[in-house]
Amino acid sequence: MIKKHEIYKKDKWNMMTVEVQGRYIILREISDQWGEETHTFMSRPALMQWAESRFPKEEYEDNMEEWRSIMAAFKGV
Repeated sequence: MIKKHEIYKKDKWNMMTVEVQGRYIILREISDQWGEETHTFMSRPALMQWAESRFPKEEYEDNMEEWRSIMAAFKGV
């Protein structure tokens, strides 16, 4: 069974989804800057470590609410 989570979606060109397929966690990131990137993780801690480096808290000092909602979405995977 595949479980799909939407982390965020601004429009059809800026979004991120996570699929849990058995023991694999597959993250798809679509952006208008880089196109589509796919990352595969073997564990939730590895996913969270990537998320914390991809979305550094310092970059969201002006918008902590957005950072919190993104991190909460990752934790909900």
